[in-house]
Amino acid sequence: MDDVLIEKIKSGNDHAFRVLVEKYRNTVFHTVYGVLRNEKDAEDAAQEVFIKIYTSLPQYEKQGFKTWITRIAVNHAIDIKRKQVRRQEDQRVEYEETDHSPPADSVELLVIKREKQFLIRKRLEEMPDNYREVVEGFYILEKSYQELAEEQNVQVKTIETKLYRARQWMKKHWKEDDFS
Repeated sequence: MDDVLIEKIKSGNDHAFRVLVEKYRNTVFHTVYGVLRNEKDAEDAAQEVFIKIYTSLPQYEKQGFKTWITRIAVNHAIDIKRKQVRRQEDQRVEYEETDHSPPADSVELLVIKREKQFLIRKRLEEMPDNYREVVEGFYILEKSYQELAEEQNVQVKTIETKLYRARQWMKKHWKEDDFS
């Protein structure tokens, strides 16, 4: 049945494509919804998936149509999800880089964070040299793992390891109530 529809679509039969869309509309919608978890986004994505299916039909080689369109739908939904996450991260960075005052409910968190930074700064001199630099860079100067790795000319994994070991050292040598 699908192969006949596909051949008709390839030869320019728009009605055959409408029949195909109707047949697989729910499958595609539920597939993209499973990734995106938002009805409006899933509806938009499903329409985009059908456009991709239509334009990709010449490459379809009768390898299981439902599997083929499901793979297109999943890949498209994952692409959308990645873009959404990237957009949220960009917005968060923009917010952090602007001089806006923080929302009222985060003022308390900001004060606590500043106090912890002050305590860490005060106790930093007690730390071994190899931990001091990453702790200061990450917790006080608020640099990313990537920035620290580039400054120290090491891999990001090395920074992660140093911070992990520094935290272990702090847990062992500093009382928990010093920082809570």
